[in-house]
Amino acid sequence: MTAWGFSRRDFLRASSLSTLGSLYACDSEQLDPSRPIADVISVPDGVEDHHWEDIRKSFILEDVTVYMNNASLGLPPRSVVEAVTNGYREISRDPIAGKRMLQEIIAERVKPLLAEIFKVETSELVLTRNASEGLYLQSAGLKLAPGDEVLITTQEHPAGHRPWMVREARDGIKVTEVFVPSPFVSGDEVVKRVETAIKSETKALSFCHVTRGGHRYPVKELVALAKEHGVTVLVDGAQAVGQFPIDLSDLGCDAYSASLHKWLIGPIGTGFFFVRKTSRSSIQSPFSTDLTQGDPGYTPLGTTSLPVYAALQVALDMILTIGLENIENRCRFLSDYLKESLEKVKGVEILSGNSPEISSPGSTIFEAQGVDAINFVTVMAEEHRMHVDEHQRDGHNAIRISTHIYNTQEEIDRLVTALREEMKKAGGTT
Repeated sequence: MTAWGFSRRDFLRASSLSTLGSLYACDSEQLDPSRPIADVISVPDGVEDHHWEDIRKSFILEDVTVYMNNASLGLPPRSVVEAVTNGYREISRDPIAGKRMLQEIIAERVKPLLAEIFKVETSELVLTRNASEGLYLQSAGLKLAPGDEVLITTQEHPAGHRPWMVREARDGIKVTEVFVPSPFVSGDEVVKRVETAIKSETKALSFCHVTRGGHRYPVKELVALAKEHGVTVLVDGAQAVGQFPIDLSDLGCDAYSASLHKWLIGPIGTGFFFVRKTSRSSIQSPFSTDLTQGDPGYTPLGTTSLPVYAALQVALDMILTIGLENIENRCRFLSDYLKESLEKVKGVEILSGNSPEISSPGSTIFEAQGVDAINFVTVMAEEHRMHVDEHQRDGHNAIRISTHIYNTQEEIDRLVTALREEMKKAGGTT
């Protein structure tokens, strides 16, 4: 106990060690704050559902509800929800001590954990509310002159497109969209399309690590190509982070923006923005000109949600304990099962690739004969208690299913059964 009444250690003990439902009601004073979270969560030793039952129990989601829209917003576990609550309670009980405690957790725990996971230096990361905020930071901060060209692809999220349109109208730069089909055949195809588009006036390449439809870009190869031409590389990692290991040092991009409230199971309103130290001269902060090695100055000014950011330490501890390789294997197992099940339904066309090199393990898009995707989303929610999403891009009237570690094969079976019913209503055959 500190002079403030509630210590950082107490917060960690109350939050991180209450991961599973069985421990949630325990007296936190009886828990050893030095116990690693690995002692509380058993690491799954397989990909099948029964290996992940305890992990699923750490989430609040009702059993009658099937949630398969993780690409839009993931579900935080009970321990993360409780950590946010604890943080707000303490900053409301003692604002001075609570604020200081939460700031310490963010600086001493959250940012170092993020740096460890993504293999970068702590000083290269700043916390944001989401990937979109980071994308705006990188587009606004990139040094460009009138006539300079920025390449983006046709698969970008609006937050990866609109900021460049603003700069084109305001600063006289040129923005060129490189057409990337959906689905595409191989990573080599994407690289060749970008290579053909690069010209002498091309100064930056901005693209998503994983597309909204679950297609995975060959980031490392695109970075290597861009560097051959002296082109700055900016990556949108919103649909990638948390599904598989990402080594930003190895990828070599200059900047990377991500949301932490999708597959990384962080609280809503969390993300990060990475700028490589060697790239700070070309990607400037819109908030400060007084930059140091320890403070890159990219953090937006003003009051931040300290309890929300501090609660990230619980999510990151859990991710590290389970292991991103295990998460990737589990997600891939579920998406493979989904695709195999959909292949048995006559009139369904799967638009996501089966190869891990060009598809994410978390998202699958498909079209179903006679089924309108937008209407299907509503029907699934209202009649089947299933949360899915639509994907209307590139002329597709597609349905998007984005699964995570807490989903099950039985839920996928329920989804496919409901899909067959809706296709039958529409006059199709299954």
